[in-house]
Amino acid sequence: MSVFDQVEKNLIERGYTVKIFATGAEAAAYLDKEIDNLTVGIGGSATVRDIGLYELLEKHNQVIWHWKQEPGPARIAAMNTDVYLCSANALAESGEMVNIDGAGNRVAATLFGHKKVYFLIGKNKLVPSFHQAVDRARNVAAPKRAQQLNAKTPCAVKADKCYDCKSPGRVCRGMVTLWGPMMGSEAEVILIEEDYGL
Repeated sequence: MSVFDQVEKNLIERGYTVKIFATGAEAAAYLDKEIDNLTVGIGGSATVRDIGLYELLEKHNQVIWHWKQEPGPARIAAMNTDVYLCSANALAESGEMVNIDGAGNRVAATLFGHKKVYFLIGKNKLVPSFHQAVDRARNVAAPKRAQQLNAKTPCAVKADKCYDCKSPGRVCRGMVTLWGPMMGSEAEVILIEEDYGL
């Protein structure tokens, strides 16, 4: 039995394709076979980084990632790729995915413009309810990301929760909930039975 059994069922009912992998390495190997000779955009994702997916895909795809290239142009170019890869800040058992973003490129790319979007989600992102998913995104993932970026925000300094601050360095400027794949775009959720990302 997998920790993902219930959410897999709910994601499928919402219209997603779902694959479950025991390890990040297995997920990366699967995506390396699935994504071939395409243009690939990647959002800010520690999961993608930590499973080594960029290095695999760049051997046989044109891969655009603002963590590896000039950030401004790469964020824009990644919006016009065949496929897009990212994670989620939280995934509810009921199937809602919640993402918070500072620049907006990651959440925007999950909403429009790609033939297919892949969401790579470790088991640490799974929570029982939609309200807990929002809470996790705001009060766990966003403060940790602000800390990583050395942001001068209350959440980064205190590392405990979102203060809904008005700081210029605020990294959580928009939040998106996905209830299902957007019309006109395929979406596949890659669930990994290991902890990845914030």
